[in-house]
Amino acid sequence: MIESLQEFTESLPTLLQWVGVLLAGAIPFVESYFGSVIGVFAGLNPVVAIVAAVVGNIISMVALVLGASTVRGKVARERESSPRREKLRTAFDKYGVAGVSLLGQSILPSQITSMAMVSFGASKDAVIRWQILSIILWGTAFGVLAAIGVDLIA
Repeated sequence: MIESLQEFTESLPTLLQWVGVLLAGAIPFVESYFGSVIGVFAGLNPVVAIVAAVVGNIISMVALVLGASTVRGKVARERESSPRREKLRTAFDKYGVAGVSLLGQSILPSQITSMAMVSFGASKDAVIRWQILSIILWGTAFGVLAAIGVDLIA
């Protein structure tokens, strides 16, 4: 899937390749970290690749958090539990919004962790703030590593 997204991005006109990275960053499991790598490998300036991937990831995460918050406010029903949800709930109880936001992307995409935290009762504003910080950090780290890797290969 990553290769397909990279090919899609490379197939766009040069001035629109950042749009491909933005769209890739909005996809769960691709997010800012792989989106920035896709952009760097497609030949975009690393700063443009990172910003586009981060913005795409933030847009999709905020939309889902706001949607989850609205649904949570309207629906009070028993949820089925899954092993991943229980693992996330345990991490949420132990580390809070900040910890799950910063480390949760190693377990699940930011879109899923952010919706889960809101469903656990976390403030949507706190979730959005911490997720934005996490998305920026992860996207920047992977984008810089990809740029260093490209420079080493070239």
